[in-house]
Amino acid sequence: MNIQFDPTNQQLKFDENGLIPAIIQSSQTKRVLMMAWMNSASIAQSLELGETVFWSRSRQEFWHKGATSGNTQKIDRFEFDCDSDALLIQVTENGPACHTGSESCFDSGEFQIDLKS
Repeated sequence: MNIQFDPTNQQLKFDENGLIPAIIQSSQTKRVLMMAWMNSASIAQSLELGETVFWSRSRQEFWHKGATSGNTQKIDRFEFDCDSDALLIQVTENGPACHTGSESCFDSGEFQIDLKS
């Protein structure tokens, strides 16, 4: 991918911790795979590598998705929303996105909502 990212020239709005949420979506199925946090350095690393790199809030370190598991995510498209405070990254995934082994981190369940009321 090798797109240069200069956070001083971007409109992105990071939170008070210098983070921005990133929604990761399958390019092929359009399914949401996961949500993770990025900072300006992980965005720059992701664009340079062409694969997703996140910031782990719990470990306080960079996390190259798939570096240990092999379940990498090749970046196909990188966008930000209308408020510039969230990212949408479309990827070609190489294996499951979730640490549980599920295709998506959103396989845990769903709320049962009665929309008829």
